[in-house]
This record gives sequence, C-alpha cells and structure tokens, in this order.
Amino acid sequence: MVQPLPPVAPVVPPPTISAAQAAQLTQLLADAGFAQGLRHDGAAAPQMGGNEAVVRAALDYARAVHSGRLDTSDFQADWGLRPAAYDPIPAFADAVKRDRIAAWFRSLPPPYAGYDGLQKGLANYRKIEAAGGWSTLPAGPDLAVGSTGARVTALRKRLAVEDSDVATTGATFDAELKEAVVRAQRRYGLNPTGLVSTQTLAALNVPAGDRVRQIMANMERWRWLPAELPAKRIQVNIAAAVLTVFEGDAPIASMKAVTGRPGNETPMLQSRIHSIVLNPPWNVPAGIAAKELFPKGAAYLAANNYKIIGTGAGRRIQQQPGPKSALGLYKFDFDNPYAVYLHDTPAQAKFASFNRLDSHGCVRLEKPGPLAELLLRNDPAWQPDAIEAAKDKGKTLRVQLQPQDQVHVYLLYWTAFASANGQMNFRGDPYGWDKTLAAKIERRSAITAVAAR
Repeated sequence: MVQPLPPVAPVVPPPTISAAQAAQLTQLLADAGFAQGLRHDGAAAPQMGGNEAVVRAALDYARAVHSGRLDTSDFQADWGLRPAAYDPIPAFADAVKRDRIAAWFRSLPPPYAGYDGLQKGLANYRKIEAAGGWSTLPAGPDLAVGSTGARVTALRKRLAVEDSDVATTGATFDAELKEAVVRAQRRYGLNPTGLVSTQTLAALNVPAGDRVRQIMANMERWRWLPAELPAKRIQVNIAAAVLTVFEGDAPIASMKAVTGRPGNETPMLQSRIHSIVLNPPWNVPAGIAAKELFPKGAAYLAANNYKIIGTGAGRRIQQQPGPKSALGLYKFDFDNPYAVYLHDTPAQAKFASFNRLDSHGCVRLEKPGPLAELLLRNDPAWQPDAIEAAKDKGKTLRVQLQPQDQVHVYLLYWTAFASANGQMNFRGDPYGWDKTLAAKIERRSAITAVAAR
C-alpha cells in the first residue's frame, strides 16, 4: 500500500508594507550590511525599487545578520558549526502589523557582547582603512630600548594608529615606547618582550583592509552560534589555543591548550562532554600510524608502549595506557564526526610557548586534572581522592558524567575580539579561514544584491 505523503507546510508570503514603512526600511537598510560586516565596501549595496524589492532586501538582510550570510554549500567540512534554520517572515510580519519595524531591525544581530565589540571595532578599522591605513614598517635589525633612527619614528607612527597613548614624534626607542610595544604584542597574542623582531613586525604590517576582513569573518562566526549559549559550557579558542570554563555565563577557569597545526586543523564544532576516561589508551589513526609510527620500526614501538593489533592491511596501532601515553591520564569524550576530543599529555614543554598549534587536531590540556575534578564535583562517587585512586591503578576506566553535569563544549576559531575597554585584539589566521570566509561573505552579498534588483 502506498503511504500518503505528509502535508506540506504552507508557505507564508511576506506582508505588504505601506509607503512610509518602505521609506523607513530603505533608510535602515542603506548602510546596515556595511555596518554589520556583510560587505567590505559599499559597492555591493542593494539597489531597491518598489515596496516588494524593499521587503526582499529586508528579509535577505535579516537572514544574513541573524544566522549568517553563507549558503550551506559554502561551508567547509571542518566548519562544523552551522546556524539553526531561521525564517524571518513571522517576526517581520508582526513588526509590520504593529508598526515596530525599527525595533525588529535592532533585534536581528546576535545578542552577544562579543559581537557588539566586533561591530564597534569594525567601524573603527574601516575609518583607519579609509584614511589610508598605515605604512609598512621596513625590515631591519631588531628594535629595542636604545635604538634610534627613522625606523623608530616609523614604529611610533604605526603604533599610534591603534594606540592613542603613543607619542608620534621622536627617533629614540625609550622606555615608554617599549611599553607601547608590549601593549601591541599583547593585543596580537605575541610574547610581550618589548623587542620588535620578525613576528611583531609581521603583525604590525598586516594591512588595515585585512584587519577589516578579519573582523568581518569573526562576526559571521558569531552568527553561527545558538541564540542563547548555555550558561554552563567549555569554550576552546582554537586560534589562541586557550580553554575557558563558564558557569552562570561567567568565566570561572582558564588554561592553555595545544590545538591542531596547519594541515591537521582542529575543527569548529559544538557538542557535549558525556564522559571522562582515566588512563586512556590511544587508538592511533591510520594516517598517523602509516606516516609517523610504522616507519620507526618495531623497537621504537615497543619502547613507547605501542601495540600492533591485527595483521596485513588491516593492522593498526594502539598505545597502551601509562606515563608515556600520548593521551596522558585523562580523556574528555564528546560526540562529533571528526574523532577529536580534549585530553592530557605527557609533553608539557609546548604549554610554555606562545604558538601552541602543534597537535594532530585534538585539544591537549595544560590542567586536565582540575578540569576532571570540576566536572565530577557533584558526583559523590568521584571526589578527588577516588579519582586519584582509580588513576593510580593504571587501568582504563570510563566515568560517565551525570546527565545534569554533562557540559556543552564549543571549539571556536576566534582571531579577532574586543577587550572590556573596547580595544581590538587580533590573533594569527593559522588555517587561512579568515580570508576564505571573508571572501565567501562578500561573494554571497554580491550575489544577493544582484538578485534583489
């Protein structure tokens, strides 16, 4: 028997607006896409003629600024964060009916302070770009206290563009200039030595237009997040290699992490930590085994507690639990299609580095023990002494988190963000995702602008 098809939900047509409402929307839309980072410049602004075209432009803008400009086909496989489906028509129709279009318009962007900070930063860096940006600092010997000459003067002028406390005159590198360099290095996530060498010079020489696009890309990623983040969550900034624990929507703990090196990117995703594995074995991915471990020979594998399982083409490698295990003593599991997780590591030296993109894609943690205790603190069977006792036995044990203690985890790629005082901070774009995303945003904006005409 042929089953009947389910009923198709009726398509709700957009509402009809008055001439006054059309004029109001036209004014609201005039620079909105520019201000929200949907275009790098004004060239792709939609040309609207007639009320229907205004409504189409308003609904297109609403979708873009609320849940992202990208089409599904624009997402890369490792961009696992995807915005929820959003239909702007019902709220728009209500706003038209009650003549509250301006309030509806203001409600569209993501309701996060992080997004607001980026929007303000975008306006500032657009002004900097429009004024000519900054001059490239010439290469040369490292600059430090005591240095003199034209390059020091050029450094002062460059720093002053982003830091109003820097004096623009003077050819001597003094203590005040060193402090300004330290502030800049902190803004760029560099080692704050006060010495201007290769990395600092490279960060200062990124063009202002590239910083605008970087902010645009990060604003788009905010649009992929849910309308309300869980008050209890763990966030990893992949680009900065930092993990932060939130409770009551406030950060309560933070630690350094090691994230994927370029070529072994840590994916963006959201999931929920459901269990902690004590003394975990490492089931080595086939690609890593073939490229990095099998060529080292049986003696190396035995010395590092690796076990070969199976024979022939189907053989694989598992590293047994213990002090040499690449996963250390803790593994934090959450469902995801990338086979990544948070884990301990016996290799602690990398945490002292400012560049901590060095893993195969998983996230290594500086302080996994305190994190495990924090997640298990409400379970009477798994207080710190019990965790230590189980860990010391050396046996692999999976500890399920109680349903109410399972915590959301977000792996995010933040390379631009505003500090509490509004100062913009930037990180490198190690995966090249910023430039790729900014180009996709502009391409989609140009396509929709043409379609709206």
